[in-house]
Amino acid sequence: MSTATATARPGAVLADLLPASRVRDVALVVGGAALTGLAAQISVPVPGSPVPVTGQTFAALLVGTSLGAGRGFLSLALYAIAGVVGVPWFASGTSGAGAVSFGYILGMILASTVVGALARRGADRSVLRTAGTMLLGEAIIYAIGVPYLAYAADMPASTAIANGLTPFLIGDALKAALAMGLLPAAWKFVNKR
Repeated sequence: MSTATATARPGAVLADLLPASRVRDVALVVGGAALTGLAAQISVPVPGSPVPVTGQTFAALLVGTSLGAGRGFLSLALYAIAGVVGVPWFASGTSGAGAVSFGYILGMILASTVVGALARRGADRSVLRTAGTMLLGEAIIYAIGVPYLAYAADMPASTAIANGLTPFLIGDALKAALAMGLLPAAWKFVNKR
């Protein structure tokens, strides 16, 4: 199958442009987990918040849209499980399930799956649709991460929102803007070949 045929096929995501095999799928899943782990090392503390700004959410959403729902879910599940059992690739080289920010990682698993399913429907091929897809993915991450933060840190919901959501909105808007440029551009490049 030519590249042009692969891009025209409904339901294709960027990873589907590579020759299909189990080895490819395993490499993509492991690579997605590793990319998320590397991006988590881009970590900037937020004054007053137990949750740092990281590249983790961007990587998780990029993995989901690029790999599709199934491989995106497996990548982020592998990332979470490996981190829980001791791989030091959560934010700032941490591991384990005891951090108050672990809910965000759980949210990334679901968000990666959802944005991957939307990408299979073409949600990563235009700027506006990509923006909506990324914002939905980020909302899912916060919908799980912020309540988990409130519970794990024993703080009121308003404090969890102030410390675990509000300081991150501008950064997440910038991450969504980056994805809005990258994903549709990748499809345009592939379609020209």
